[in-house]
Amino acid sequence: MQSLVGTIAPEFSALTSEGDEFNLSNLDGRWKVLFFYAKDGSPTCKRGCLSFKEQYNIFNSLEPPAEIIGISQNTVDEHKEFKEELALPFILLSDPDRKIAESYGVPVHLGRFPSKSSFVIGPDNKIHFVYDWLFRPRQHVAKILRSLSSVTS
Repeated sequence: MQSLVGTIAPEFSALTSEGDEFNLSNLDGRWKVLFFYAKDGSPTCKRGCLSFKEQYNIFNSLEPPAEIIGISQNTVDEHKEFKEELALPFILLSDPDRKIAESYGVPVHLGRFPSKSSFVIGPDNKIHFVYDWLFRPRQHVAKILRSLSSVTS
């Protein structure tokens, strides 16, 4: 995944938790943080989503703002329920066949558990940073914020 740093982020489209079609190109000109996680409701993934929620206003206060996008294999309906339960302010995308995850090289551990990985994509659509966050979601989000603040004003 680190080999993707400096390359153009793979374009994709997917359904949001509201059932709307989302295209990565809709956010051209903005910073984007794609974070892949295993499953809605699992303890570590829940902490990860809540960590992004807790820092959401800081991501939006950057210049230009950074949009947070969570991606997992969950269905649109599962995402809708999860997003409402946690009052998540950011986009959740359904990737049931892992096409998006595979285009970003996100591995599967033990043959069935998707890796928790994040990609920081610049306004130029290049991947600037790649991070794994297996068990430390709060530290992970803080690391992304530090990276973003070093390249934004």
